[in-house]
Parts: sequence; C-alpha cells; structure tokens
Amino acid sequence: MSSLRLLSSAARRATSLSLARRGYADSIFSSQEVVQVNIPAESGDMGILSNHVPSIEPIRPGLVEVIEASATHKFFVSSGFATVHPNNKLTINVVEGASLESFSPEAVRSNLQEALKVAAGNGSEAEKMEARVEADVYEALQQALSK
Repeated sequence: MSSLRLLSSAARRATSLSLARRGYADSIFSSQEVVQVNIPAESGDMGILSNHVPSIEPIRPGLVEVIEASATHKFFVSSGFATVHPNNKLTINVVEGASLESFSPEAVRSNLQEALKVAAGNGSEAEKMEARVEADVYEALQQALSK
C-alpha cells in the first residue's frame, strides 16, 4: 500500500507530460516534454495534461495539437490510437500524419469535391464506399485547416 501512495504522490508532483508520437515509418516526437496534447478521440475531442488518468483512445481523422511551453505544433492524422500511461507518458500511434502546414486548402477542397462526386456516382459499391471514406478524411482535414 505504501508503494502505491509513493507512486501516487510522485505522479502528483509532475508538471509536464512526456510525448512520443509515431507514424508508420517515423517518429515525430520521442520523449518530448510537453504541457498539453489535444487529440481527436473517437469519443470526442480530448485534452491531455500531466497526471491524466491512464487510458487507450482510438483516434479519428483530425487535428492533433501539441502544446509546449514555448510553441504549439499542429498535425493532421488519419487514424490511430493514443495511450496514456500511468507514468505521465503519452504515446500516439497513427497510420498517417503530417504537419498541418503541409496541406493546401485549395487542393483539399478540390479533392473533397472529387471524392463526393465518386461517392454519389454510378460506380460499384466498393468504389462508392472508398470514396466516402476519402471524403470523410478530406472533410476532417478541411475542418482542421479552418481552425
């Protein structure tokens, strides 16, 4: 019981969160100390600070915002999982992700219109379903760019 109290009091003293954010083939952050991370969890947008309750959250397409003491970084992610560990560590694993600055609003708008056209067209059900998923991702990206 005393070791549990020791861990609990040590966790309460923490003022930052250690972030590791990984994509399919790269690592953007590795044990980086951050103030807060905002994620697009399936259950709703979620802000994670130090001493957050441990959890595993599926991530939907959307904006991941990493807030450091001196800067803020924004990434668009397609999907993945965020794991909040009990030791003030957050791991975000995503299928695809890129800095929000990498995207052109005009290209996103154009690609969204094309995906919606295919989804509403006369193609096969598989083609329509794939286009609908593509449109969902472009809509989330368009929303992220407008923030």
